Amino acid sequence: MFWKNLRNGHALTWLLEPENPTVRYLALRDLLDYPADQPDLLAAQQAAYATGPIAAFLTAMNEAGYWVKPGAGYNSKYRSTVWAIIALAQMGARADQDARIARACAYLLDHSLTEHGQFTMQGTPSSTIDCLQGNLCAALLDLGYDDPRLPAAYEWMARSVTGEGVAAVGEEGTAVRYYAANSGPLFACGYNGNHSCAWGGIKVLLAFSKLPPAQHTPLTTSALQTSIDFLLSTEPAFARYPSRNDSKPSPNWWKFGFPVFYIADLLQNVEALVQAGLGQDPRLSQALDLIREKQDVEGRWRLEYSYAGKTWADFGPLKAPNKWVTLRALRVLQRAGGAKL
Repeated sequence: MFWKNLRNGHALTWLLEPENPTVRYLALRDLLDYPADQPDLLAAQQAAYATGPIAAFLTAMNEAGYWVKPGAGYNSKYRSTVWAIIALAQMGARADQDARIARACAYLLDHSLTEHGQFTMQGTPSSTIDCLQGNLCAALLDLGYDDPRLPAAYEWMARSVTGEGVAAVGEEGTAVRYYAANSGPLFACGYNGNHSCAWGGIKVLLAFSKLPPAQHTPLTTSALQTSIDFLLSTEPAFARYPSRNDSKPSPNWWKFGFPVFYIADLLQNVEALVQAGLGQDPRLSQALDLIREKQDVEGRWRLEYSYAGKTWADFGPLKAPNKWVTLRALRVLQRAGGAKL
């Protein structure tokens, strides 16, 4: 049994405490697999919308469906529409549970998505980037928001990964091409010195791996496998992915946080690969060991990267045991098989 193998079994009891109904709801749903109509799950879900961070985010939303100011919603970080939608998805919010969330999703698509399926920072194709595309595609899936424009977003994301049908930077007059930020296939990123960016790759793989199998096309399936191959091209525990000026890996790889925006950590890298079906792959063994080793004696994980004061709610003090991070870690370990905890 997974829970009998925990370093300290009190971690689950801690997550189920009623003082944080949002974490309680997600623990019941994701760790204990409660059915959607189970009374305790429904009560926790209702409480999560009434109090806590979901309520704080939705209270801050403009009635039209945006946060901070109208438009594409990338700026200002990390309070505007893009970041609010990403955070709400990670908190387990659902568009079919609150009309405001559905309104926000529709607003995002109306103002950020181009006719060719690119999510943008400024409303123009030149401001698309892999981490944003993956984050928003994954978030809309997690929010349960269905829209006929979303297949185009996945099609663009797949083409961006493989390069199929996408012209090079500077080829004027072409309808679909790379730009300075999203500068080439395999997650090439102008912000990463035009090298392949693992942060972008993780967000994209998360989105592809969450897409229901019936909605995959040969192109998205190919892009999913390309994403897996890239993220496993080096030992994930060491994160020696291409970087600007061949610099050392960002120390943020080993700082687990919540929410997770464009910066990715080792935990999210493993989450994406496990979601893609590689939980038993031996190439993840060192990374899974590292995740386990970060447990404290109570079986909890600390908040090591924080957006405190930068978004619409805080998620706990830095460097203290944290329910959100513990939930993330236990969810990954359970989905990877749960052994050797």
